[in-house]
Amino acid sequence: MANSAQRLLVIGPSWVGDMVMAQSLFMTLKARQPGATIGVVAPAWSQPILERMPEVDEVLPLAVGHGEFGLASRRELASRLRGRFDRAIVLPRSWKAALVPFMARIPERVGFVGEHRYGLLKERRKLDKQVLDQTVKRFVSLGLPLEEAASGDFALPKPRLQVDRDNLVNLRLMHSLSARTAIGMMPGAEYGPAKQWPISYFHRLAKRLVKEGFEVRVLGGAKDHPAGEEITQGLAHAHNLCGKTQLADAVDLLADCQQVVTNDSGLMHVAAAVGTRIHALYGSSSPAYTPPLTDNAVIHYLGLSCSPCFQRTCPLGHTNCLNQLSVDQVYQQIHAAPQRENVIANG
Repeated sequence: MANSAQRLLVIGPSWVGDMVMAQSLFMTLKARQPGATIGVVAPAWSQPILERMPEVDEVLPLAVGHGEFGLASRRELASRLRGRFDRAIVLPRSWKAALVPFMARIPERVGFVGEHRYGLLKERRKLDKQVLDQTVKRFVSLGLPLEEAASGDFALPKPRLQVDRDNLVNLRLMHSLSARTAIGMMPGAEYGPAKQWPISYFHRLAKRLVKEGFEVRVLGGAKDHPAGEEITQGLAHAHNLCGKTQLADAVDLLADCQQVVTNDSGLMHVAAAVGTRIHALYGSSSPAYTPPLTDNAVIHYLGLSCSPCFQRTCPLGHTNCLNQLSVDQVYQQIHAAPQRENVIANG
């Protein structure tokens, strides 16, 4: 592998959090092959995140929307990649994700078995979900020799995104942010409401923090804007930035926060990758499967008998896994002495 994989192409995932976790793979590849170059095929939205990863030498945007097939776009990109790479690592398990390296005639193509990809991958690895029990482990394993990967006993470098301090200064001026110590809040979660702490809880927590002298920054996409309005309603020094910033801006703004309170979401992983202290709220998902990759986190997880269900909406209709996670519990942990290790705060 060392002699035949100097030019590496990675087919990246389609979600913010997964793309951040993919940096652990890039770091592993560079550590083992310092002279290698890494190109990443990814959705155009992810380019600002990839540009904050020093291990990535080239970003190759794929102009295909989430869930779209986009054969013409894949074929056009593949034609531009022919002869440029020695080995491709395909992170998504879908059939279409393996098309570009196949059509680009990249000699070595590795990925997990999935969706009838027998002709598209040269090396099809079986996914042992018991051994590779985290998303980040699965990503990193595809960059390792098969025997080592199958053992599950390998290092997982923690993602570390670069911060643009000049951009941060501009953002603070643009959004009239104060000199108060900032607490970030991320109320969104792409997967669904079973991963979202009640908005009223965020508001009550924000009200207490602002009263104590903190600045609250609510971050997310445009569709999170109404939630941001509800959280910041009637509060001075609380800013609804949802839909008002770009993804790269969120990197810098989160790095400037002392702590963040967040659902299990893409921005949670961004906050982890800039070293900010995290209060991660888990409902239908599991902190064992997609934990924030940092030693500076508090995991808020009740571990009810019905958890984790991994459903978009609560199949029992009560969402107690989040509704019973109290504002006071999170508030108390914000004021607890920081520990440089993951702490699990059960209710």
